Amino acid sequence: MEESDQSLTAGRAAYARGDWQVAYQQLEEARTRSELLPGDLGLLGSAAWWVGRVRQSLEICEEVHHRLLDGGDPVGAASKALDVGLVWFIRGDLVVASGWVNRARRILQDLPEGLEHGYLVYLEAALTLDVRDLVPAREAAVRLQELGRRLHSPALTSFSLVLSGLADVRSGRTAAGFAQLDEAMLPVLAGHLPPEWAGEIYCIVIHACYDVNDLHRMRAWTHATEQWCEQFSGDVVYSGICRIHRLQLSSVAGDWAAAEHAIERSGTELVGRNNWVAGEAFYQLGELRRLRGDLPGARAAYTRARDLGTEPQPGESLLRHATGEHDAAWSGVSAALAGRDRLAAARLLQAAVDIALTRGLREDADRLCRQLEDTAVIYDTAGLRAWAGQARAAVLIAQSRYAEAMPLLQAAGREYRAMHARYEIARIHELLAQAHRGMDQPAAAASDAATALTIYRDLGALPDVHRLDGGRPPGGLTQREAEVLALVAAGASNKTAAEALFISQKTVGRHLANIFAKIGTSSRTAAAAWAHDHGVLPRR
Repeated sequence: MEESDQSLTAGRAAYARGDWQVAYQQLEEARTRSELLPGDLGLLGSAAWWVGRVRQSLEICEEVHHRLLDGGDPVGAASKALDVGLVWFIRGDLVVASGWVNRARRILQDLPEGLEHGYLVYLEAALTLDVRDLVPAREAAVRLQELGRRLHSPALTSFSLVLSGLADVRSGRTAAGFAQLDEAMLPVLAGHLPPEWAGEIYCIVIHACYDVNDLHRMRAWTHATEQWCEQFSGDVVYSGICRIHRLQLSSVAGDWAAAEHAIERSGTELVGRNNWVAGEAFYQLGELRRLRGDLPGARAAYTRARDLGTEPQPGESLLRHATGEHDAAWSGVSAALAGRDRLAAARLLQAAVDIALTRGLREDADRLCRQLEDTAVIYDTAGLRAWAGQARAAVLIAQSRYAEAMPLLQAAGREYRAMHARYEIARIHELLAQAHRGMDQPAAAASDAATALTIYRDLGALPDVHRLDGGRPPGGLTQREAEVLALVAAGASNKTAAEALFISQKTVGRHLANIFAKIGTSSRTAAAAWAHDHGVLPRR
């Protein structure tokens, strides 16, 4: 019994300081020695969730709920039902989450109004949030504001601001919405919310930034979330979520090689813990692979994203477009657009414009471009403005209206540079080159094309490199020399490279000597660095 008391005391202390791993180990140890009271068992269930033992956590929390209910503590039972509902909501299983919310509602309906009623209102609103009808969310926000004031609860006030802010952002009052979302974070930062609920608010704010392509704010709140996670010991669910968002931002900035492996690993770790974010991770993985030329790998990642509940558009349609399936690409992106609201459609429209132009559907391209421009006016963020400007410029170039496209491209380029969006900057230079050629300005066209090609090579965007450079390797290398260099840069020995290319080791050595002479290096390490910088990668 004494050992059990020691484990229990240590587990409670670890839980209080956010050391979830130690809390789980100590409380589980205490549980093996004697039955835990509902409060301590609840701590074990929460600690299990934080360390990734989701199934065990749910089983424990359900047991706690029934013990509290049978023991005559309906408020505690309702509170635990809401906690379980939140976990299912975070996992992306809205049906089960709704069932637990309904259970909490039945318990609370005859009880005096308290904090648990506020948590219920918030979770109900989050589950039923409909971007086509924001009235229920606004009504829930008003009720939560009143409850928060009456019960002196910063948590309920924060929930109110979240719902009101989301409704404003979704309805186009972007500045006012984000002002409320920023304010909603203050009680979170002050530690006035249970960690699970606080983390959910962080995720909501970051997703709102992602929806309107506000990368500046997304970076700021991702950094804030990472700092918040530092209070906890070890790796936790929200640390993994932060990693995904950080890797999304790194991908935008062009760190593709490092991001590709890391995002696959992090996405896999979140499966079953937060399937929404795991789906986002696999979609981003598909994008990286598509842009780097690994089309089978991209297809597999998109399929995994879909299995996790994330529709892999527009990436999947762009993949089909890249493989020459233009009709299938157009059908796919058109079908995806048909089921999206205005804001959700924005992320697809630029790709849809490009696919339409390739198929010669200029009227459709113009219509889709106007839709994106209208969205950019309503939400007025730098990211949406850049997308709209780039899409309109592409339409104008297709209409041979080159001079009209120039200022739009220059403005979009400024926005992309401020966002550190390197691939998009390269796309702008490529369009500028097309416009300059149309205006009979060959020197300017050559300069922009060279800039685009340099960025594509640096990123490792092999399909774009081959498209712009006619497939010619950089640095005056022959195709065979580029193949040898790519294998060596990937760590292959002369023997391995010879076997892969069906040539002799002596021939590999001769090719390496020629490569070193052409690129001005004298070692395999320096040659590998040059290969990375110039986008010379192994064929997949």
